[in-house]
Amino acid sequence: MSSLRGNSRRNSRRLKNEINVVPYIDVMLVLLVIFMVTAPMITSGLIDLPTVGQASEVPAAPIEVQIDKEGQMAIRLREGDAQFQTINPESLIAEVRSLALNQNPVVIAADGEVPYASVMDIMDQLRGNGFTRLGFLVNQKADN
Repeated sequence: MSSLRGNSRRNSRRLKNEINVVPYIDVMLVLLVIFMVTAPMITSGLIDLPTVGQASEVPAAPIEVQIDKEGQMAIRLREGDAQFQTINPESLIAEVRSLALNQNPVVIAADGEVPYASVMDIMDQLRGNGFTRLGFLVNQKADN
């Protein structure tokens, strides 16, 4: 009988050369549940891009500020047969405010030889006075 006990002790103390993967599976299932729960909560960046159907009609006529190569400024409301009115740079904000009735966008049309810094100064003046809808008027290159 003592020999039976000795064999059972030897067999119970043998090392197993197998990996117990059950804890790893449990961890992976917990991570899967966490990702499944949090994935719908993550909000992606929403960008409201205009479509062709919505952009067919401009809601408000833009105000065009024109700068020639000598630095002379002119302004007009781009609708109908509106003519340019020559203005001095100090009265730019007052003239734009007089034309901007319902959040009109402001478009800057500068000659190609006008220094970039002066165009950016005009944009900074406009932005600093509450005009956030600013843009540039450019000529499209013809396809060659």
